[in-house]
Amino acid sequence: MRSRSNSGVRLDYYQRILYSTIIKNQHAVTGLIPASPDQGHAWIRDNVYAAMSIWTLAMAYKKNADLDEDRAKAYELDQSVVKIMRGLLMCMMRQVEKLERFKYSQSPKDALHAKYSIEDYNTVVGDNEWGHLQIDATSLYVLMLSQMTASGLQIIFTLDEVAFIQNLVFYIEAAYRIPDYGIWERGDKTNHGLPELNASSIGMAKAALEAVNDLDLFGARGGPASMIHVLADEAQNCQAVLESMLPRESNSKEIDAALLSIVGFPAFAVEDPELIHKTKECIRRKLQGRYGCKRFLRDGYKTAREDASRLHYEPWELHVFQHIECEWPLFFLFFLLDALFSGDREQAEEYYEALEEIVIRTENGLKLLPEMYAVPPDKVEAEKANPHSQERVAVGKIPQMWGQSLYVLSCLLKEGFVAVGELDPMNRRLITEKKPDLVVQVVILAEDKQIQEKLREYDFDVNTVSEVMPIEVHPARVLSEIYAQLGKNRKLKLSGRPSHDVGLLSTSKLYMLGDKIFAFTPQFSDPHEFYLAADTNLLLNMFHTDIAFLRTSWRQLGRPTITIILHKHMWGDIDAKKELPQSVIATLKKLKSGYTTGARVELGNIKDFLSTSCVTQLNFLANTESGDIEGLVIRESRNARIHALHAFLRYIRSSCLQVRISACSICSTRSRITRACVRLVCPSTRGDLVGGHCGATRPYAAS
Repeated sequence: MRSRSNSGVRLDYYQRILYSTIIKNQHAVTGLIPASPDQGHAWIRDNVYAAMSIWTLAMAYKKNADLDEDRAKAYELDQSVVKIMRGLLMCMMRQVEKLERFKYSQSPKDALHAKYSIEDYNTVVGDNEWGHLQIDATSLYVLMLSQMTASGLQIIFTLDEVAFIQNLVFYIEAAYRIPDYGIWERGDKTNHGLPELNASSIGMAKAALEAVNDLDLFGARGGPASMIHVLADEAQNCQAVLESMLPRESNSKEIDAALLSIVGFPAFAVEDPELIHKTKECIRRKLQGRYGCKRFLRDGYKTAREDASRLHYEPWELHVFQHIECEWPLFFLFFLLDALFSGDREQAEEYYEALEEIVIRTENGLKLLPEMYAVPPDKVEAEKANPHSQERVAVGKIPQMWGQSLYVLSCLLKEGFVAVGELDPMNRRLITEKKPDLVVQVVILAEDKQIQEKLREYDFDVNTVSEVMPIEVHPARVLSEIYAQLGKNRKLKLSGRPSHDVGLLSTSKLYMLGDKIFAFTPQFSDPHEFYLAADTNLLLNMFHTDIAFLRTSWRQLGRPTITIILHKHMWGDIDAKKELPQSVIATLKKLKSGYTTGARVELGNIKDFLSTSCVTQLNFLANTESGDIEGLVIRESRNARIHALHAFLRYIRSSCLQVRISACSICSTRSRITRACVRLVCPSTRGDLVGGHCGATRPYAAS
């Protein structure tokens, strides 16, 4: 009989801890785990963290298997993880109609629920009876689904489930502008149930969006239909708002220990090392104690002064909780994990020793992590007079599933049973690494031969739009309509992505569909979207600003490529002018020099940039439900032009300008009007407006 190695013995010990505290409570049918054995409610966040610890133990058994029984344990643990994640998926899919409504309403009453019944996947409280809108919990699920899928686990089985996950992306992608109830489920600090914009939710959403982008949910067995797509601009919006908020958590919380989950493991959402350091030091200075960290300042939860019969506090009452807030050992684990991922052994030992002093040991030698430590009622005044001087007692759940899961995970990582790369197969921990210098590729195209010849007089050799064929160039609004097809599913009654404007990061890519290549002009250059694009000087100023933006914000593989079309309207009647506008000539000269607005640029032909550009596949446009793929881009381009004209007319009608619309004489004889001339009338002179001044009539036409 083979003897067990020391590693096998240690793994068996952690397996006993997990089984006795978490796995034994897993429901045999649904796979969900209750927050405590005496309560049948399963929280999304707690279950994901539980799945993380079981997943880590399974990987440890695979690496250190002594016997066949160890390999069997690894397989069993893997399936337990799959069952948890699929159980949560089934819970959320039962609320698919709420997901569809939330994409458009973004109302808390339409949010997916935060907790479910372990018996039957159903909800356990009403829409208005809990702070269900917790974007961080949904984002954590998407993030860990991505990490686990990248590690080799198969959690998603069908294309219907893929469509649902794609719509979960739409659910969280606007986190930067949706107030939610946050990680503590109560909203603002006074517990009045007011949702806030929370940095921890925004950071987790950003991490999830970046991790799931271009991920094949079927793993190595998948294809284009099972991939998830995220517009890079949505993650960038989250990053911009997040970095402007840190180290603050929200309007009412100046600092929150929950930020540790986004500046380090598991999210790794912040790219600026100085901001990460500032946030962690702020938490250490203001929230850390001997038994853990306070959640936030003046947190009255479970303290001796809290009135448990009331659901909320008045703002003036919060001072009674100062210096006696409960301390949560959970946050020592985030500091420990941060040290292990960064290789700081000294800090890791410091927090590990602190944890060893506060864990509770059972009679059979198992270590349990309490939910929190509180100041006893008879020591409150002494603690307020001299903070951190009094002994505290464990309160709340013992163990707390979230903290117990991270404790086992941390120990396995510290003892070398798993490596940091195995816990982070998507390499999110490398987000702070310095990026190489970026070169922005710029393609200038002429609308027609007349503009092309005029530019050649100034020694600028550019192609016309027709000369770059078979590469097709379309406005940004067409890309928006194309992405509206993403995530559509008739069975689940999902409409796909709401058709929002697409940003610069998305239009700075090239796209492929089959053997066709598409380029898209930026939103700001489209005169059909907004009349300011008709101002040439303003347009060029926006162009320079966007190049500077790309230099600091581009995170994709390959170089960004901006495609600009020079239209006749940029200088009015080209035949009547001997020279082009000086602002256009100056901009082209700067681009030709290779340097502008602090960024390196390369001006060239779009065909020469194919090998160095960032290229994204549009194969998701293959409509697996109807089989219709041919002509989609052409159809969407035509529809977008019509919609743009209608939007332009609505804007003009609502403005101070007067409009005269008359059908062309050719079209008026037909049964339907296919072309219209729009004449803008100056309210003072009654003359026609062209480019903002009175002049000859110029038609806006839609073919």
